[in-house]
Amino acid sequence: MLVKLLKGLAIIVVLAAMAVVAGTVIPRPWRAPPPETTSATDRILVLSNPIHTDFAIPATPDILKRFSFLADAGLDLGNPDVRYIIFGWGGRAFYTETPTWADLKPIPVFKSLTLDSAVMHVQLAGDIPLDHPDVTPVDVSAAGFARLSDYIASSFTDGDEKPVPLGFSYGQGDAFFEGQGRFNALVGCNTWTAAGLREAGIATGLWTPLPWLLRISLRLHNPPGAFRPGEEVTG
Repeated sequence: MLVKLLKGLAIIVVLAAMAVVAGTVIPRPWRAPPPETTSATDRILVLSNPIHTDFAIPATPDILKRFSFLADAGLDLGNPDVRYIIFGWGGRAFYTETPTWADLKPIPVFKSLTLDSAVMHVQLAGDIPLDHPDVTPVDVSAAGFARLSDYIASSFTDGDEKPVPLGFSYGQGDAFFEGQGRFNALVGCNTWTAAGLREAGIATGLWTPLPWLLRISLRLHNPPGAFRPGEEVTG
């Protein structure tokens, strides 16, 4: 009985490893992006920690206007020191109840592995060092930037014509909102980020559930040197 159990576990581990490798090395989309995506005019940032990724979007006048509803949650969009707005999507229980590893609890972890309602986390930020190991600069076209902005906006749940703040935050300068969709172990924050990158015209792996898998796939499926830090690209 023990031998059968060990064999079964070994098969599961092998299948999981194969899925991870295939999800990283098989590109999505399978064809080259449209020609307009090759002319980069805007720079976005992908921020990562061991388990989660966010988008950092330049706080241009157009972006501040597009996401003006963030002020409803007390975010100071008029602060002259704001350089980026950071957007992340995730499971409500884990995201809201685990601001640090010290706050890790069994129930939010269980919900994140099964099925949980989604939330959007938004944070205002100043300058972000482009050479930091957890920062991946990504240059996109104006059209790609617009599509990514639409994608992020569509990830908020509308209520009474405006996205709904939860009335909860980790501290000053951030806020949570109701999000579209459902979160689970297969469709998580990093697959949300990958889908946003594809909207912007950037190829990713077929399935990248962890930040380091997403970073590897970006370098595999896009031109060499496309994600090296450099001078800011502005439209």
